[in-house]
Parts: sequence; structure tokens; C-alpha cells
Amino acid sequence: MFAALVGGKAYPISSEFWRQLLELPLTQQWPRDRVLQACHAFAQNNCHTKHLAKILIHLVWCLQECTTDSSVSNAAYRKAINAAYISSIFLKFIIENAKTDNWQELSLDIDKDEKGLETFPSEQSVEYFLMRGILNYIGSVDVSPESCYLHHELLNMMLVLMSTQLCSGPSPEPKDVHPFLDAAMLQDSSTVSSVVQKLLLNFVKRPRIPLNGSHPAFSDDGGPGVLQRVGSAAANFVLLPYYTFNYLVSSNAEGASSQLADNSLLVLLILIHYRKCIMVNESIPSSNVYTSDLNTNVKDAPAFHDNPYYKALNNAKDSQYDRADVEGNAQNGLVVRLSFASLFDALGTCLKDESSVLLLYSLVHGNCDFQEYVLVRTDLDTLLMPILEMLYNASRKTSNQIYMLLIVLLILSQDSTFNASVHKLVLPSVPWYHERLMHQTSLGSLMVVILIRTIKYNLSKLRDVYLHTNCLAILANMAPHVHRLSAYASQRLVSLFDMLSRKYTKLAELKNDKVIKVISDQIEADSISDDTSTELHIYTDFLRIVLEIINAILTYALPRNPEVVYAILHRQEVFQPFKNHPRFNELLENIYTVLDFFNSRMDMQQLDGEWSVDKVLEVINKNCRSWRGEGMKMFTQLRFTYEQESHPEEFFIPYAWRVALSRGFSFNPGAINLFPVEIHVDDEPSGEQKV
Repeated sequence: MFAALVGGKAYPISSEFWRQLLELPLTQQWPRDRVLQACHAFAQNNCHTKHLAKILIHLVWCLQECTTDSSVSNAAYRKAINAAYISSIFLKFIIENAKTDNWQELSLDIDKDEKGLETFPSEQSVEYFLMRGILNYIGSVDVSPESCYLHHELLNMMLVLMSTQLCSGPSPEPKDVHPFLDAAMLQDSSTVSSVVQKLLLNFVKRPRIPLNGSHPAFSDDGGPGVLQRVGSAAANFVLLPYYTFNYLVSSNAEGASSQLADNSLLVLLILIHYRKCIMVNESIPSSNVYTSDLNTNVKDAPAFHDNPYYKALNNAKDSQYDRADVEGNAQNGLVVRLSFASLFDALGTCLKDESSVLLLYSLVHGNCDFQEYVLVRTDLDTLLMPILEMLYNASRKTSNQIYMLLIVLLILSQDSTFNASVHKLVLPSVPWYHERLMHQTSLGSLMVVILIRTIKYNLSKLRDVYLHTNCLAILANMAPHVHRLSAYASQRLVSLFDMLSRKYTKLAELKNDKVIKVISDQIEADSISDDTSTELHIYTDFLRIVLEIINAILTYALPRNPEVVYAILHRQEVFQPFKNHPRFNELLENIYTVLDFFNSRMDMQQLDGEWSVDKVLEVINKNCRSWRGEGMKMFTQLRFTYEQESHPEEFFIPYAWRVALSRGFSFNPGAINLFPVEIHVDDEPSGEQKV
């Protein structure tokens, strides 16, 4: 049967051959070279047999059978699963090895007058018909013990269909063709909404694939069960592990149960971040197909079609919020509705995965209702503790993951209620923080400690200015609302100033060093001088922001923060070198007003014996209550807001695919143009070089 499928003889779409092929129980294993041989033969003959288009049409017919029937037979499930499975193998091989930009090798143009295609919609392309069938099934059929394997297979197939993106460059261009993704963007709004809702619900509910795996779709007698097929016997016609997915079926029940959720999320992320360029001379399409989003604010910026999946996610509403929808979007059920409480809890549980972090970013940045929901939750630690723990382990995370986490915190810190709330929430302990025991510390104090730790890690390892600025921006947004900052967090804040000031002083000395002037090669001297000037300028800005943070605490929140006063009194010598510095003196005036006030109160104390920490704090606490802020200069509060870069697609499209590849989706590295890939010859399977 498979020899006939990959051979040179074309079977009509109405032939009995297709029914017989799809009803086969797939149980035999093929060696790698034989699978490659079959893939080559299929790719070579498909241009005249059109077998790929035919099996894809049969897949949609099988899905329609599985959707319309009230009780779906095992044979119907088996046919649909096999059609999705077999076509994915050949699709993936052709996509990985295509030579043309417009995917002619897929040969999806089929003679619609052929016998058996009387019911095929004449105005639709095969790719549109396919995507409508798959997306309609995913969006309308609930995941159940019977349907979960078919859902699983279709989500894997979606990744294959969308993987044409991996072969394009990092910036979307008008010439880019992604037949299946483009067809997905053209689906009607009710299908789009139901797909986004179902993918989110899969992520939230994390449906389990039954581990006993005795689904009758795979054999007439109920055995040997899906585990064998999805695990080892999946290799029946598949090149493992290279040409198909690493099906995640392990002895770990939790790992196995979440793959449907994981793949739902990956498919959603790739769908929402897709961007289709509008041709320069292309007429703006009608609203029932694609609406246009012309980014005219940036000269010569590419214009993109609206992405309906992105819009659907951004307009998602909380199902527990019953009031009539004021915008009138609720007619025809076109708005995605789900429980924000369940989504919030699921995100809190899964944030160790990069894909979940990217979803959290997409929701907090794009969906105003969800952002508001997060900000009014009283248990912010559900979301913030996993974020802070990941930042604590920054050395084990990718820089992109750290960016996403910091941007989420920056967006949340733009809200004054959030900044006040984090200081009121007291944590009994922080078990993952190893440098010191933290008992009864506020979530706000922990945030300050972790952000400063991230800055210090960045200074020593990554040296990334953007990351640095984000951390300081969050601290600056929090500063006026700081409430009873812990002793440890207060010490870290002053030590951050000390560390940055040492770096600044060293750079300033290097710049002024007369040795540079006598270097014989003047060009090199100039370049050293330029580099030093740039770095010095950056550190000047950093120091100013830290001083503004300390200023904001002392100006707006001093009576509530005796530990901050103690920390600057204890380390007051670190501010001395900058007291008369033209770039910093204005920002140090308030710090010295506070130092003078408390130093004088200390001097007035008649003390028996030595000063102890408790005695100093007692004096500070007493005088905090009488502090009136006299002589303090009021500066404009520093407020940082997050704005997406002008070309976010250049970051998010490659990032979504990097995450997919890291989660087990494999693709020929030599075919990837979306981002740089290291190709290790040793890692390639035998025979791969010939492909």
C-alpha cells in the first residue's frame, strides 16, 4: 500500500485505494533509510500523482465524519488519525527539502473536475479547505478520551503545516509565501474565536492522554494500545527521531498528560505572532477576508494584514464577568470567553516553561481586561513567585526568557495599585533563596532584592544595557510606593549604588588617563576613548536612576521606611565622592538633607555605652514619626512605560519557533533561515547529508 502511495501511478481521489490505506492498522516498523527512500520517491512522483493533495482532502472528509456523527466509530477515528499522521510525514519532508520559495513541490493544485470532487467547493484552494477542516475540528470538538489522540495528531500536523516559516528570513517580506498559515488567517471569525478559545482551554485544563492507551482506533482487538504506537511503534512509517516529533510518552504521568496542552500553546503562539506583509501595489482586501493594518506612523515600515488570532486573544473576556458587553462584541458568540481565574492559576503553575512566559507576556501586553484582572488579584504571589524564582536562576535561563519576565514586571509596575499591593503581601519564607534565610519578608522587598541581583549578574556576565535599563525602570516605578522595605533589600539598594559608582569611577579614571594620549597608534587611541566615553555615559545614566530611586523613597515614603534610612546612614561614605559632582550633586542634595537630619538627632542622644543596631533603629523610628520633609526638593517622579519595538515580529516570530524546537518539534537544521542555527555533523542521522 505504501509503495503504491509513493509510486508513480496516480490513484483517482474516488479510488478504493484511499479507504484501504487509511484503514490500515499502522503497526510495522520501518528502518530509517527505507523511510528516506519512501519520502524521496513520494516527493519525486507527487508533482504528477497529486497524492499529497488527495490524502489531505481525504483527511478533511474524515474529520467531517468525526464531527458530524453523534457517535463516532473507531474506524472513523483511525482513518482520520492515519490521514493526519501519514500526510504530516511527507509534508514535513517536502517542506524541509523544498527548493522554491512558493512551495511548488507541494503540488496542491488539483483538477477539481475529477470524479469524486463534485462536492469540493470550486472557489476554495486545497490549503484553505484543509485549514478550514482542521481548525473547525480543533475549535468545535471537545477533547475526550476518544478524541484526544486525533486532537494530538492534528496539533502536531499544525506545527508541520506552519513550519514553512522556518525556511523564511527573520523579517517578513511581501514575497514570503506560507500557504497554510495564510489560509488559516482567512478563516471566518467564528472559527478563529473557537480555535483560540479551545487552545487556551487545553492549556488551562491540561487534558490527560490516557496512559493505559488501549484506544481501539489502533487495533481491532483493543491492543497493543496507543503507548506502543505513540512511543515506539509510531516508527512504523516514520523516521525517528528526526523526521517526526518526539512524542512525549514517558513513565512520568505528568509529562505525558501535558503534551496536548503544550502543543496547543505552541500552535496558539505561532498563530498569534504571524505577520503577513501587504504588497506595495496590493488593494486593501475586504473586511470579510482580511482587514488591513497600515502602520503609517513609521516611514517605509512594512504594512501588515491584521492577524485575526492576535485580535481574538487581545479581545478575550472573562467568562465570570456576566455584565452585557458594552462594546457589543458579544453577538454571535464571536468573543473568546474563558475563566481568567483558571487562566491565571494555570500560568502560575506553568511559568517555568518558556512558552507559558510568552503567553503571559502576550496577554498582559495585549489584553487590557486580563491585565486589569491580574492587577486586582490579592494573591499576586501566585504569578510573581515563579517569575522571581526564574530571575533568581537567571544563569540557567535564555536571555530572551529573562527579557520576557522583566517586561511583564515592567508592565505591571506601571500601575500604582500593584506597587502598593506587593509591599502588603508578606511571605512566610522563600525556600529557593539560598544566600540567606528570608522569613516574613514582603513580596515587594523580595522583588527589589531579585531585581538588584539580576543587575549584578548582568554586570558580571551578560553586560546587556537593555536588560539593565528594564530592571532599573521597574525599581524606579516601585520606589514612591515602597512600604517597610526590609533591612536586606535596603542594604542591597545602597550596595548597588556603591558597585555602580566604583565602575563609574574606574571608567572616568581610564578616560582621563594620560597614557591614552601617548599611544603611538592614534586611531586605536580614539577607538578606546570612544568606547570608554560610551560606557561612561551609560553608567552615568544608571547612577542617576539609582539616585532617583533612593530620592523617590526618601521624598514620598521616608516615614514608612526606617530600614532605608538606616542603610544610607550606615554607608553614607559611598555618597561623598559625588556630593559636588556636576552630574549628580542635585540628586544628592535630598540624601544629604536626610543624612544631616538623622545625624544631628543621633548626636543629640545621650548614650550610655556603644551604639547598637537596635539603638540606632530606635532613634530612626522615633524621628521618622516627626519627619516633615523640610528642605527636600521635589523632583518629577520617574515613570517608565513599556513600548514594543517598531518591528516586534522580527523578535517574536523567531522566538516562538525557537520555543517550539526546544519543546521537541524537530526540523532539518540546514533548512532553517529564520534564525542562525549551529549544524553539528555528528548530530545528524546517517543518510541525512544526502537529503
